[in-house]
Amino acid sequence: MINAVLRTPKLTLAVVLSVLVALAGTLTYTGYLVIGVLAEYLGTGRFMAGLLLGILFARFPRISKGKLRVVGLLPKPVRRPIIVSLLALCSLHFLSRGEAVPAFFTGFALAFLLGFPWLRRAIFDRLLGSVFPFGGRQQAERADDKVIDGEFREKKD
Repeated sequence: MINAVLRTPKLTLAVVLSVLVALAGTLTYTGYLVIGVLAEYLGTGRFMAGLLLGILFARFPRISKGKLRVVGLLPKPVRRPIIVSLLALCSLHFLSRGEAVPAFFTGFALAFLLGFPWLRRAIFDRLLGSVFPFGGRQQAERADDKVIDGEFREKKD
C-alpha cells in the first residue's frame, strides 16, 4: 500500500481529499437533519434549535492556574453519549416515517462517530509504525508465570 502511495502521490492526495470532502458533506447534511428533527420535536424553528445545540456543545478557552483549559456546559465524558443519542433519535425518527435516505445518513454518522476513535488509533499507529520502526503503540509483553525475573548486582570490594 505504501508503494502505491509513493508511486502516485498526486492521485493519492486527490483520493484522500475527495473522501474528506464527501465525509464533510455527509456530516454537514446529518447536522442539518438533526437540527430539523430537534426543531420539530421542540416546536421551534431551525435557527432556535441550532442555537440551542450550539449553546449546549460550545466550549470556550479559559486560563486557570496558569494553564490554558477549555470549559463548556457539558463535561467531556457526557458529550459523545449525548451526540450518539441525538443521532439514534433522528435515525429512529426517520425509520418510523419510512424515510430511508435521511435514516442512512444519520446511521452512517452514528457509525462513524462510534468507530472514529478506533479508526484514528489504527491509522495513527500504522503511520507511526511505517515511519518509525519503534513508534506507535507498544505491544503488550506476554507475561510467563513460570519465569522469575530478577536483577543481580555485584558488590565492589
